[in-house]
Amino acid sequence: MTCEETRELVHALIDGELDAGHASEVETHVASCPRCAAQLRDYRVMRQALAAPALRHQAPAALRKRIEGTLPSHPAVAPSRRSMLKGLAMGSVLSGALAASLVVVVMRKEEDQRILGDVVSAHLRSLQGDHLIDVQSTEQHTVKPWFNGRLDVAPPVIDLTAQGFTLIGGRLDYIDGRPAAAIVYKRRAHVINLFVAQVIAQVTGPERRAAVEQVQGFNIWRWTRSDLGFWAVSDINSEELQEFGEKFEAALRSGS
Repeated sequence: MTCEETRELVHALIDGELDAGHASEVETHVASCPRCAAQLRDYRVMRQALAAPALRHQAPAALRKRIEGTLPSHPAVAPSRRSMLKGLAMGSVLSGALAASLVVVVMRKEEDQRILGDVVSAHLRSLQGDHLIDVQSTEQHTVKPWFNGRLDVAPPVIDLTAQGFTLIGGRLDYIDGRPAAAIVYKRRAHVINLFVAQVIAQVTGPERRAAVEQVQGFNIWRWTRSDLGFWAVSDINSEELQEFGEKFEAALRSGS
């Protein structure tokens, strides 16, 4: 585990939010890294200081009296039976709507996590076996037509060699049980798999702004555009992967 990864997880470690595996990885790194160990100690000291009873402030009794003095002195009118039933019915409707919204959010989050897991698994399969590319070419006009008839969508293929990300080919893969295009680039000795697949609007919602996720030690730069989902996954650092995604999207917008 790197220092950058540890910095992202150290707060979760302090709050007891990590599973045993990730907690062990962070603690192992901290044990051998004086800089991260010092940072962890500082966070723990700050957490203890903020929880000190001396920092709590209780409002004086005089403030309560002042607030009570500004309230109306006449007694409130008791609500009628009809208004009470109406209020209960409205509360039930709002509670049902809130519960339904919560279910949708949870389902969407679970869907996102499952897809991210599939993306990393597909990336690892391509590196471990002899199936990184089906069509080997540095020419985008060779790679793009290869997908014709193999997918329901036409994935954009952009040559970013001049920007430091060399196009080496593409292959057919599967994400969330559906066919997906895998467009393969290289950044020095690192492989970047850019997965492109059709997304379901009802599940993914509106177009998603690009964001970096980290799964199993790999960085994923993902975004959506129209009815296409894009997932760029690699072991390069998040800044370089973000640079790749931004250059790809910029070329896509300009029609390059």
